[in-house]
Amino acid sequence: MDTSQYLSMFLEESMDNLQALNESLLQLEQEPENIDKVNEIFRVAHTLKGMAATMGYSKMAELTHKMEDVLSRFRDGDLNVTQEVVTVLFTCLDKLEQMVDAISEGNEEGEIEGIIKELESLHSQSMEVPLSSEQEKQGESDKVSSIVLNEYDISVIKQVIEKDYNVYEINITLDEKTLLKSARAFLIVKALEDSGDIIKIHPSTEDIENENFDLDFTAIYVSKKTDTEVYESIIGISEVASVQVKFLNDSFKEKLEIKPTVQVNPKPVVEKSKQAATNKVTKKEEKKSNQHKKVHQSVRVDLERLDNFMNMVSELVIHRTRLEQIASGYRILDLSETLEQVARTTSDLQDLVMKIRMLPLDTVFNRFPRMVRDLSVELDKEMELIIEGQETELDRTVIDEIGEPLIHLIRNAADHGIESKEEREAAGKDPVGKIKLIAYQEGTKAVIKVQDDGAGINVDKIKAKAERLGISTEGMNDTDIRNLIFNQGFSTNEEVTDISGRGVGMDVVKTKIAALGGTVDLISELGEGSSFIIKLPLTLQIIQALLVKVGSETMAISLGYVNEIVEFKEEDIKKTNNQEVIIYRGAIIPLIRINEKLDIEAKNESKGFVVIVKVGEKTAGILVDSLMGQQEIVIKPLGKILKNLKQYIGATILGDGLVTLILDIAALI
Repeated sequence: MDTSQYLSMFLEESMDNLQALNESLLQLEQEPENIDKVNEIFRVAHTLKGMAATMGYSKMAELTHKMEDVLSRFRDGDLNVTQEVVTVLFTCLDKLEQMVDAISEGNEEGEIEGIIKELESLHSQSMEVPLSSEQEKQGESDKVSSIVLNEYDISVIKQVIEKDYNVYEINITLDEKTLLKSARAFLIVKALEDSGDIIKIHPSTEDIENENFDLDFTAIYVSKKTDTEVYESIIGISEVASVQVKFLNDSFKEKLEIKPTVQVNPKPVVEKSKQAATNKVTKKEEKKSNQHKKVHQSVRVDLERLDNFMNMVSELVIHRTRLEQIASGYRILDLSETLEQVARTTSDLQDLVMKIRMLPLDTVFNRFPRMVRDLSVELDKEMELIIEGQETELDRTVIDEIGEPLIHLIRNAADHGIESKEEREAAGKDPVGKIKLIAYQEGTKAVIKVQDDGAGINVDKIKAKAERLGISTEGMNDTDIRNLIFNQGFSTNEEVTDISGRGVGMDVVKTKIAALGGTVDLISELGEGSSFIIKLPLTLQIIQALLVKVGSETMAISLGYVNEIVEFKEEDIKKTNNQEVIIYRGAIIPLIRINEKLDIEAKNESKGFVVIVKVGEKTAGILVDSLMGQQEIVIKPLGKILKNLKQYIGATILGDGLVTLILDIAALI
């Protein structure tokens, strides 16, 4: 079978399944008794194994199968959920992720012998089950059940009794003349599962399938049915010699101290079990049909097609602007009305394509809980990650790029920020350090905060390091000194580790975020912790812009940065530290003459406008000659020759065909 056509689907679904396993395993480590989570992990692992086997990736299927063996021991209660066991399973997931990456690049799956040995050693481990040992000490007559039950079974039984289910021990003996014992046992199991669930069976399912049993077997069974109805559903099957049904609820209530609840006996079922099963199946199908109507349908779309769609909508916006400009010269009513309709439709189409390209930050954030857990183990620090606002949406282009800066910030918070347990307790803090990842939308921007309640940033330490590197800190305030950590090669960590200390992390953070048209600010207080505040544009394609004239050149400024526009007067300019400043709302802010920055000849230096812009926590005034109004513009890349010009984030084409450069306000400030 040719499976190449399904490869992209396999790769996408495998990565989704691996992420789901990472999240579920992390939760299981926090809640070792969560049976539902164990079952969920087992189901996802089984799906992954089936997909790999179908696609012919035998090593991946084998590794997942070995992982299933360990998970089954969790489920059977034979293996405790410990940090060591979970760490091995996480290593297994990392290996599977590497294998998926290798397959996507057309390479071999890779070797799995090492991790297989680790999984096999886990599988061979066992644990003592307290209840089983008690049962061994007690006499046969005092046992709740003749089947030895582990912690998992007891926990399930406790839950079903609390939900008013009946628990039975069923002993079944087949006729001596039975030829196919396993087939007959299968029919009995199927009849039972039509109206309930089998908690445990002895001998095991595997032994029954291989006919490694005599004529009798025992099952612990839960159902809403009465003991008579259970008996009749089995005795009617041919080649069944005898059936014994023992009601266990009262015994378990005594053992588990479950408070008795008022139970109404179910009405007698007139139909035979097969008819009841048919009715149940019909009801399930009806329920599924009703659920199906409510489910939102979705399709997978190739990203390249979405990009092409976006480009075409961008071109449409440019031509619409051009048409509006031409129409302004001809006062034709019909043309104006039609253009208004086109403008509305184009705007709706533009909003739609924007929303299609938007992805929730959850697609980035979901990898961090596992990362913090690993860092906690590696650094031997107690810490937890709190995530808020992961539903905040950003353009796919931004989503693709924001992951790396956030990884650096979180690793930095774990290594530099959060103190050891002993240090935190000595300072009167909670021994468990907290790293917060918060996201929300603010106007046309998305704000992402990485906060920690650690030691904060020591200004004196940064100052000393700066002096050793030959960086003058004279005239700098504390905020300026703290921001030196964003300089290339600057690190206050004296010891280089796998986590931090090479002085490349924070530099990468600032460069990446600036490239996305965003800003990063640092707020820190010694002993209280640090906050890194990232502000990003929601989209990088179509923006609202203010068009300005500088000399004979037309420039565009993103409205997301603009606070206010004031008329320029030469006498308002003051000087401090050889820097031109103006007074704005009682505060002194620097003045930037765009013509001097870009070496453009100004038309009239005594007149003009000051555009007050805010980038993160910094405010500045930008001097321009004149204003040309607000317009929706499409951002186009500058190309290879001009891409290193840091003063611009791109260019746009105006309605009259004029190519206009878009100023990078963050870089200018």
